Amino acid sequence: MGRGTRIAVGGVIGALSLVGAAAVATATIGVLVARKVIVPPSRREEDVTVRSVDLEAGLIELEATDDSRLPGEYSFWFSHETGHARLGEIVRSTSRTVTRRILGVDLGDITTARRGRLTGWFFLTPADLGVAYREVDIPTPLGPAPAWLVPRGTADRGRWAIHVHGRAVRRPETLRAVPIFRAAGYNSLVVSYRNDGEAPRSDDHRYALGDREWQDVDAAIAYAVDHGATEVVLVGWSMGGATVLQALTRSEHSDVISGVVLESPVVDWIAALDFQVRLRRLPVFVRSFVVLLFQKRWGRYFTGLAEPLDIDRLDFVSRAKELDRPVLVLHSDDDGFVPSTASRALAIARPDIVTYEQFTVARHTKLWNYDRGRWEGAIRDWLARLPRTKASAEQAAGADPDQETRQRA
Repeated sequence: MGRGTRIAVGGVIGALSLVGAAAVATATIGVLVARKVIVPPSRREEDVTVRSVDLEAGLIELEATDDSRLPGEYSFWFSHETGHARLGEIVRSTSRTVTRRILGVDLGDITTARRGRLTGWFFLTPADLGVAYREVDIPTPLGPAPAWLVPRGTADRGRWAIHVHGRAVRRPETLRAVPIFRAAGYNSLVVSYRNDGEAPRSDDHRYALGDREWQDVDAAIAYAVDHGATEVVLVGWSMGGATVLQALTRSEHSDVISGVVLESPVVDWIAALDFQVRLRRLPVFVRSFVVLLFQKRWGRYFTGLAEPLDIDRLDFVSRAKELDRPVLVLHSDDDGFVPSTASRALAIARPDIVTYEQFTVARHTKLWNYDRGRWEGAIRDWLARLPRTKASAEQAAGADPDQETRQRA
């Protein structure tokens, strides 16, 4: 073998080695990203540093971040989620710090806090809303799942709203929507679902991105129907949006669903994964490998999923023609976690049934916190225009609702 040939062969081997190393690196990153998406976190990252706390003045100084700079009212979790405070308006800010008012401390000693995280939850239980409520259990396929039932009282008892939280959070996330639905005459059922830390765990203890969680929402719909519901509005936040869309299209009780409200929703998981890959400045083909891990049976060896996920079934931009109920979408172009592109694409595809409320500045699931009046007004106006189901209209007119529909298990 001549010197030139040896050099050429060596170059080919070197190139193949680099390709192999790149493939291994891509696969490794893909597995890490996939597991980040579907493995329930044991602890949330505290990503905001506390500079100082002045309880006498009712002020807290935080490190300046995209979240801490946001106008509005927010929750602040600290001390590894053993402490919780509600923070109000910004009173001063610099390039490095933001000082906000402390509206109240619900848990823990905030004077000892060193780091924390800002969320949109704000309320911890329905008691914070000043309304009567009951703890109930929803009989899901995996066992009883706790829920809060906030009855409307003497109003139309056939109208129910079922509130479904997002990924890696719990029921309190959705409490912000309860007052506006209660004012509109709806009973509210605030539910938990598998692997959220309150409801029963699945055997694999993995999120299914809505592809299996919808069964627990379906059980909540059945509970509502069994307790007199003739009209149900599904309210989904973030991954909860993906979940309620699955319930709408797969539930045996879909005839009582009158409409869907989506807050910062995942309408298309491919678009959400693309955004996260770009945000982390990863190679674009990482997303393709992540999808393969979710879709293929062999992927369970890396992800821990018991069964493959039907990613195509989770894309409601492509499936837009299958939707047949009014949908209200509230999303911010500055979401920062789930892009609004798919939400806008759904609105463009189905302008006949989709009402799109476009926000800016507000970040993921923090639209209420940023502009409560506009957020509540959009839902109030949409509910006022919402056509009633046949059974609901009959009940409102004083007729007995169809027994089979009302009592269906």
